[in-house]
Amino acid sequence: MRITLEELRNAPDPVIDLLEIISLEGQHYMARLNIGDKILLLSDKQGITSLFRGAWQIQDTLASFAIRETQIVHPSAYHEMVGMEPSDIEPMRIRVQRQKP
Repeated sequence: MRITLEELRNAPDPVIDLLEIISLEGQHYMARLNIGDKILLLSDKQGITSLFRGAWQIQDTLASFAIRETQIVHPSAYHEMVGMEPSDIEPMRIRVQRQKP
């Protein structure tokens, strides 16, 4: 599912349980928001995923919202190498912020 920044601003007291900053080949980043039982991609009004130039830009954009935890997620490219068998490799996750329970 998708959500726009405007929809997020209009939501009554939104709390982002987990902000996942997804690295796309190290040049662009997208924001995946875990709110309650929903996983939402931050997108524009046309439904196109919002891309950012850095993790800091996402954090600045969402700074006014309550965020319980933030992780930068780097998917592994190694399982896509030519000649290698497909495998399920978990992405590398780096916690950059977490509120105390």
